[in-house]
Amino acid sequence: MAEWRADACEGVTQLVGDQAPAWDLAGVLPTETLRALGKQGLLCAEVPVEYGGIGADSSDNGAFTAHVGSLCSSLRSVMTSQGMAAWTIRRLGDARQRQEYLPRLTGGELAAVAFSERDAGSDVTAMATEIRADGDTVVVDGRKAWTTVARYADSIVVFGRYGDAGAAVVVPADAPGVTIRPVPNPSGCRAAGHADVSLDAVRLPASAVLGGGGQQLQLLVTTALAYGRISVAWGCVGILRACLSAAGSHARTRRQFGRPLAEHQLVARHLAELMAAEQAATRVCEHASRCWDAGSPEMVIATVLAKYVGSTEAARGAAAAVQVLASAGAQDGHVVARAYRDAKLMELIEGSTEICQLILAQHAVAQSR
Repeated sequence: MAEWRADACEGVTQLVGDQAPAWDLAGVLPTETLRALGKQGLLCAEVPVEYGGIGADSSDNGAFTAHVGSLCSSLRSVMTSQGMAAWTIRRLGDARQRQEYLPRLTGGELAAVAFSERDAGSDVTAMATEIRADGDTVVVDGRKAWTTVARYADSIVVFGRYGDAGAAVVVPADAPGVTIRPVPNPSGCRAAGHADVSLDAVRLPASAVLGGGGQQLQLLVTTALAYGRISVAWGCVGILRACLSAAGSHARTRRQFGRPLAEHQLVARHLAELMAAEQAATRVCEHASRCWDAGSPEMVIATVLAKYVGSTEAARGAAAAVQVLASAGAQDGHVVARAYRDAKLMELIEGSTEICQLILAQHAVAQSR
């Protein structure tokens, strides 16, 4: 696995080159680039070989995700979305559905996952999207907000109410009744294809409902979010590495008051804290991936912890990097200016900082009994 990862990291580095700032400013990624990566299985590397994937474990895929995150968080967001869609299909779909959908995701097609609604973000119980059985078909009605990758997607895994329970359904992005409206001027991960999705009487074969539906809605969403959280956490490691590299280089070469910035103690403090943040985030992500690969009962809380530590440290670390670079890092398009915006978004998605804190606090109380 280490061999594929090294080759993949080198290939993505060459592919991105110096284009990330331009992608960010334009707010769009080249679709041909995304499809090329998809055909190599790199957008969802944990998909098993039998479905055209690489069959990577969480540890190797996490390290690869961090590398991509250090280059371009928008591109990493596409990986998170694709991986989350594939994970949801693997966990919820039956054998036929896995055989039908997974090779598409390792063959160049792109997928989004739609959870959030205007009145239902962290509160899944407020979700209003309805998936209604009608003979050998289902009809989907709803409004999904801020769906990452929807702008580029060939299909969207939509979560909604299914009678008294819940379901996830695979919706072709070009199906009649589907309308995709890009989110204008997002502050973070600008090129990740965020869009609002309207579903108006979208009729699909009943076979598009993963696993036949009827599962607990909260459990369905938590299943998908687990993958999203660990992917975002590893992406935050990448953000911290990019910030540490940029701030360290600037502090070493920029001189003020007759000596390099790095020799000023208050600046050195920022660099020390950045290094500590990167190391802390890396260690919690490594632990979460080990739990994931081992199928440990600790996996759920470990992924929440990784997402919480990774995102909060990335937000603080990016702010410190901007402080070190001052006006040089405050210019739109600079790596740390981009990191500052992207990192803040990481504190909001896949379970906000506050939701993560509540989950961790509940776990702490349960463990104290």
